[in-house]
Amino acid sequence: MKQLRLGVLAGIFVVAGILSWAGARLWNTYGTLPGVPLAAPIVLAVIAVVLLATALSLRARLKAQRERRPGAKGVEPLMAARAVVFGQASALVAALVAGMYGGVGVFLLLADLTQVPARRDQAVYAACAVLAGAGVIAAALFLERVCKLPEDDDPGKAPAHA
Repeated sequence: MKQLRLGVLAGIFVVAGILSWAGARLWNTYGTLPGVPLAAPIVLAVIAVVLLATALSLRARLKAQRERRPGAKGVEPLMAARAVVFGQASALVAALVAGMYGGVGVFLLLADLTQVPARRDQAVYAACAVLAGAGVIAAALFLERVCKLPEDDDPGKAPAHA
């Protein structure tokens, strides 16, 4: 399993932001720009909390397992792999969604549409969605780090994940 690369996530964010900004500009010239839903940052924040809780739980279980505590509940490799895949998928989607809302937010700011109270609220929702998306990415990277297997002594092998 390959590790997430911050550069790939940043690239997705930037490309989605540019396309979203251009789309918002075009859409605004032909009609009314659709709104940014309040649910966007909330859903992203919930995903970030779930990823962080999963990472903290797995970290505690792995630590107890390494220290050979009596009654320590081990971590099944397949469960850890599924958690990493969930984190990676969440990070990729969060980069895309945060880029989209970031592009719309930049358009709203540059087009000076924030004078209208409804559009100002949408710009705030877009900014919160970008921050929540960054939280998802941070939690996913932390989860991936928690589930990473120790390095092998053989320098010819690539690093592996659980």
